[in-house]
Amino acid sequence: MSSADWTEPGAHEVAPGVHRIPLPMPGDGLRAVNVYAIRDTSAVTLIDGGWALDESRNQLAEALGTLGAELSDITRVLVTHVHRDHYTQAVTLRDETGCRVALGAAERPNLRCLMAPDHVPMHRQREQLLECGAKNVVDALEAEFGTPDALPPEGTWQEPDEWLDESIPIDLERRTLRVVPTPGHTRGHVMFLDEAEGLMFTGDHVLPHITPSVALEQAPGPVPLRDFLDSLRLTRSLPDTRMLPAHGPAGSSVHSRVDELLRHHERRLTTMTTAVAEGAETAYQAARTLTWTRHGYALDELDTFNRTLAILETAAHLKLLTEWGRLDVELVEGVAHYTAN
Repeated sequence: MSSADWTEPGAHEVAPGVHRIPLPMPGDGLRAVNVYAIRDTSAVTLIDGGWALDESRNQLAEALGTLGAELSDITRVLVTHVHRDHYTQAVTLRDETGCRVALGAAERPNLRCLMAPDHVPMHRQREQLLECGAKNVVDALEAEFGTPDALPPEGTWQEPDEWLDESIPIDLERRTLRVVPTPGHTRGHVMFLDEAEGLMFTGDHVLPHITPSVALEQAPGPVPLRDFLDSLRLTRSLPDTRMLPAHGPAGSSVHSRVDELLRHHERRLTTMTTAVAEGAETAYQAARTLTWTRHGYALDELDTFNRTLAILETAAHLKLLTEWGRLDVELVEGVAHYTAN
C-alpha cells in the first residue's frame, strides 16, 4: 500500500502478528487515526483506541473480523496519550467488552481537567490565543463553534484501569513492550517499544508527514517545546526501529524522521528569533511571518482551528527562546510582547 492511501479501511499487516487499522476522524484534517492490533493466540491487544464514533467502532469490528477476531477478543488497550482520537474509544470498548485500558501516568493532570464537571472544550486555548494577541482568531472560533459556554462537552472521560510508567514492562503472550515516556505533544505521551522485533509504536510523537502540535492539552508542562525536543533526543538515543505512527503510513527508520523533526524545529527557532528582531512583537504577529504545512500556506489561508494550532505552536517556540535568554517578554494588558536581546 502506498503512503497516499494509508487511510483505506482494513487490517494491514505491518509485522508478523501486528496489523495497522486506520479508523475514521470525520471532519478532521488528519483524516484517520491508526490503531494497531497485536494478535496473540487467545487475545488481541490494541495500541490506541480511536475516536468514540459508531463508524469507528464498526470499522474496527470489521477489520478484526478479517483476522478471525471479534471486539470481545480485545483484552487490553494501551493508549499513547489522552487526546480523544486515541483515548475515547478505548473507554467505550471497555464499557462494551470489559477490556482493560492503560494510559501514561503523567496524563493524570490532563484527564483530571477533562473529567471536571465544569470543563469547557478549548477554553484554555482561547485564553492562550488572547495572550498571543490573536483576539480575532478567538472571535472566529466563537463565530464558527459558539462561545465556550455554549459548546457541548467533548464526551465522557473516565479513569484508565492502569497508569503506565517506564519502570514496568508490558508482557504480552509473544512479546514484551517497553513504555517510553515522551512528553511534549502532551505531558503524558508515551511510546511503546518492541525491541526484539524492531518496532516502535510512536503515537503522535513521531509522525511521517507532519510535525506534531505541542501542548494542545488541558494542563501542559511549563515549557512543552523543551520537553518535546528532549523527548526527540531521547528517542534518537534508543535503538533504531521501524516507525508505526498514529497518523500516516508505517515508516522505516524512526531515527531518520527524528533527525528531520529536530532540524525543522531548529530552523523554526532561528526564523522566529529573526521575526522578533525584525519587529514581530506577539506570537500572532510572528506566526503571520511564517508559512505553514508542507504546502507553505500563509497563516490567513488556514482554517480557524489550524490557525489556532499555528499560533500556539509559535507561542511555544517563543517561550522556549525566552527560557534560553534569546528573547525578553513583557505582559502588556494581558498580551505577551517579545523583544530580541
